[in-house]
Amino acid sequence: MKAPRRLRPWHAGAGAALALFVGLAAAQTPVAQDDHPLPFKFTATRHMVHNGPDGLDVNLRWRREDSSAWIGAYRDRDFGNQARAGWDGVWHLGGDALPVPLSLLPSLQVATRGFVGGSLALQAGERFYVQAGIGRTNLKPYQNLNFDPNDALTAVVGWKGEDGRALGVTVVRDDRLHTGQQHVHLTGQWPLPQGRRLTLDLLRKQGQMEDGTFIRATGFTVTLDFPRWFLRAAWDPRQNFEAQDVLRVGAGWRF
Repeated sequence: MKAPRRLRPWHAGAGAALALFVGLAAAQTPVAQDDHPLPFKFTATRHMVHNGPDGLDVNLRWRREDSSAWIGAYRDRDFGNQARAGWDGVWHLGGDALPVPLSLLPSLQVATRGFVGGSLALQAGERFYVQAGIGRTNLKPYQNLNFDPNDALTAVVGWKGEDGRALGVTVVRDDRLHTGQQHVHLTGQWPLPQGRRLTLDLLRKQGQMEDGTFIRATGFTVTLDFPRWFLRAAWDPRQNFEAQDVLRVGAGWRF
């Protein structure tokens, strides 16, 4: 039997720097910030697959202060349908009593076909910060809509400016399935005129595919935000360390 497809352990949700990710709507590393004042975000993404069936993903995300929740659904001809829901948050520790601000970043996700996953990370600092985290799932079948290996350790070093600029490096490495799968992200975010914003995430990946072949590949995600809506495109070579190369094109609306 084919090994279950695996879920990325983290994503950069609105306010939560590391959390389980649902759909391309948040396919960013923790460096990217989604601090839009509107609470809801709807995203639809087309997955154009080389040597495989195309897929469609839709999701709706809600944010209030330091907590987010979402629901989503994915479909393609081979995998079929899968619905999912999740939550992530930021818990601030110690208040002003600590010399360096500390935050705990938990998340939880469930999906049809019996999938359950979660993550937990610790962040030190705010403008300049470091993060370390771990993600785990029950290894049930799951259509991975993102880049990174699951059941992995994550380390982040980053900087966030007051004007919306951000820059950082994220390393995600499998520590459970002994595949040697590792992703390194270099992410930058820049404000543009008229309330727009550009986010670029460059990816370098390496590790074993399902047949044991060791690969190295380079991918990217680029996002252009407008005041109420956004466009996103991502190139994911050897998606989930399988044979398919995937181009994801998505658009979303905040309300």
